[in-house]
Amino acid sequence: METAITAVAGELLSRFISFTINKYCSSNGCLEEKGERLQRLLMRVHTVVEEADARHIANSGMLMQLKILSEAMYQGYLALDTLRFQLHEESSMDKVSDSFISISSATRLKRRRTFLAPVNKGKNLYLEVNGALENLEKVVSDIAEFVVLLGGCERLSRRPYDAYLYIGNFMFGRHTEKQKLLNFLLQHNPDGAPAVLPIVGGLAVGKKTLVAHVCADERIRSQFPSILHLNGDNFLSIVDHEKAILGMSSLLVVEFVSDVDDMEWKEFYSFVRTNRRSKVVIISKLERLARFGSVRPIFLNALPYEELWYLFKVLAFGSADPAEHPRLVHIAEGFAKELHQGGSLIAANALADVLRRNLDAQIWLCILNRCNKVIEKNLLAYGQHPKLLMEQGHEVDMTDFAFSPVSPLRIMPCTSSSSATYAPVKELPQMTIGELLLDPSVRPKGQFNLLSWESRLPPYTSFIHFVPNCTEDSPEGTHLSRRKRRGMAL
Repeated sequence: METAITAVAGELLSRFISFTINKYCSSNGCLEEKGERLQRLLMRVHTVVEEADARHIANSGMLMQLKILSEAMYQGYLALDTLRFQLHEESSMDKVSDSFISISSATRLKRRRTFLAPVNKGKNLYLEVNGALENLEKVVSDIAEFVVLLGGCERLSRRPYDAYLYIGNFMFGRHTEKQKLLNFLLQHNPDGAPAVLPIVGGLAVGKKTLVAHVCADERIRSQFPSILHLNGDNFLSIVDHEKAILGMSSLLVVEFVSDVDDMEWKEFYSFVRTNRRSKVVIISKLERLARFGSVRPIFLNALPYEELWYLFKVLAFGSADPAEHPRLVHIAEGFAKELHQGGSLIAANALADVLRRNLDAQIWLCILNRCNKVIEKNLLAYGQHPKLLMEQGHEVDMTDFAFSPVSPLRIMPCTSSSSATYAPVKELPQMTIGELLLDPSVRPKGQFNLLSWESRLPPYTSFIHFVPNCTEDSPEGTHLSRRKRRGMAL
């Protein structure tokens, strides 16, 4: 009798919860219907954002509205992907739901305990989708005026690598930052002296890519026939370019990795100001260098999670339709979360390049597990995330990433250089991260150079790590072992 009562009670509870969910869903619109509505709104907003990216927007209010549109768009894409995966999981579970009809009373009790988790998960999903939908509906309701004003903005010249089809060959996102830099370069110097714009951001957030993308515009090249790239080691050699500076409008792009003495900057700027039509762009991760700017700096932060997720998903799937691979989309979300916490655009491109070649869930899970092991191992050994170790000039243990437990693998901080001018130290052999990941047996013996990524945008920057001969086991005890262990900073 007690067993029968328990079984009946469990069945009644399950039906009551199902009835509550169905009533809640029908009163607010089914998730499937909301997903379709969300997809239609995303198509409209994406069209406007893509068109805005092809226009020259000088109005600050329109730039602010463009930022709001793009943020709502990426939030909507994240909610839509989450919804699609959840519906796919529920569809898979429905195929085996009939097997629970004749289960024992003990199994029914277990079912009662676990049934509440999907309910809470469904509620969270509903709130996420509904929030993204309401946000999109709000921005779409105000989009008409923006579209009208957008029609009066000058269209930018388009280059082949700007096309959406070639997403790996163009500057992704940064819509407002691109417009701000373009406006700075096209405006006349207000006080007759060369204007200086600092672009400040962390390691590998896309500072040089942003400048390279804007400098490729035909109007910028016609206004600045001479574009000189300098760094903190040779920026005072500007006197060697006297003819270029004095004879035509020049754009000077200076990258600093460390602070600069005020007297040295004054000496540099006193020479530059001999040509009042010139402009200077400073690139650095040091905020204190913003003191040299004559206009408000452009600060490049790491991409928001929603935007990074969209970028990584598109890069990882390439020409494949993510909707046809919901399981892979879920795994890709795991990569995006790790990259957002401590990765970079370089790591995102490198990983996506490997994943795109193998649309297999087992391979993707294996690579994700290796990445997690690398993070955990460096946190345990050195107390910091691998990205922070790199930024501070310390080596990183990548043994688990290359699946080579017998032969340790440690890499030194990445150095960037043009692929046309970079000469490997002592003509060391070189391989890519993808080659090492897919086939660790091809790893060269002794020292070698590890190419993490090569930009597809001019000036085609290569990001190369030096891998010491770990069989000697000397680096591990030299620099990192003497450091105090600190907690991870996100």
